[in-house]
Amino acid sequence: MGECLIDFLPLPGNGKNDEFRAYPAGSPLNIAVGVARLGQPSAFASKISSDYFGRRLRAYIEENGIDPRYLSTAEAHSTLAIVAMEAGQASFDFYGEGTADALMTPEDLPDSLFAETRLLQIGSVSLLRGTTPDTVLSTFERLKGQALLSLDPNIRPSLVKDEAAYRALLQKLISLTDLLKLSDADLDWLMPGQTPEAALSLLAQQGPALVVITRGAAGAIAMRKGGPPIQIPGFNIEVRDTIGAGDTFCAGLLTYLADREILTHEELAGINDDELTSMLRFAAAAAALNCLREGADPPARAEVEQFLVQHNA
Repeated sequence: MGECLIDFLPLPGNGKNDEFRAYPAGSPLNIAVGVARLGQPSAFASKISSDYFGRRLRAYIEENGIDPRYLSTAEAHSTLAIVAMEAGQASFDFYGEGTADALMTPEDLPDSLFAETRLLQIGSVSLLRGTTPDTVLSTFERLKGQALLSLDPNIRPSLVKDEAAYRALLQKLISLTDLLKLSDADLDWLMPGQTPEAALSLLAQQGPALVVITRGAAGAIAMRKGGPPIQIPGFNIEVRDTIGAGDTFCAGLLTYLADREILTHEELAGINDDELTSMLRFAAAAAALNCLREGADPPARAEVEQFLVQHNA
């Protein structure tokens, strides 16, 4: 549940920022696509524009086998994100004020969403703009105890206009969350100066059954409430693009849990060391495969299984 937008990425290899290719994107949408490609039934709740880009996003959702019945339509523009390279680093410019995906209200969500959802994933830019953040929060609150709740904040500091309000919203969501996934960059902003181990311990005490921190090429580290940290290394690959890697990792976590029917707070808190390690490796393999191609392009289940065999994981 959350934003969906169009990413404009520079054409590869030309060394310029004046030629772009458009891609359907948005962290929650990338995760929904990742889950669907990994073989679990996935639906996406969002508000989509009636413009050309909105029609393209809706087609992309349906092409990936994602259930579209929780999509509503707004007579507003689609959110656009321009990704450019400056001094070797990616810079992001969002055009998203008053856009369709920022205009979600509780009235857009039918009762069937609350009756049929077994796992809800939220986060990213949808927590920053318009009426959508309050709608996401109220949905999270209503589903607490009925579905496994997963949060990936995917923090974009340059888009945060009211830091105090945003931090308060994140703290409220973390207290409701069963599965909290952050990147090391998220952690630096949320809890500056804390080591990953100290941050894991503090975050696990705030409500989540499991906290996972991704560390790029260094792999990932996770902690259950009251348990020791579990760490895995990254895979040694030739990276082409890291866009969507964190989203694909998150999709791997959710798919692994759905495969094994680990869909309550208690079941997640009770996951054993071997299963937790296997889950992290599965998610890391999915993310590594995404990094082998351009843009957010999550892999299919067979690709992940073959990759794990090839890497003896």
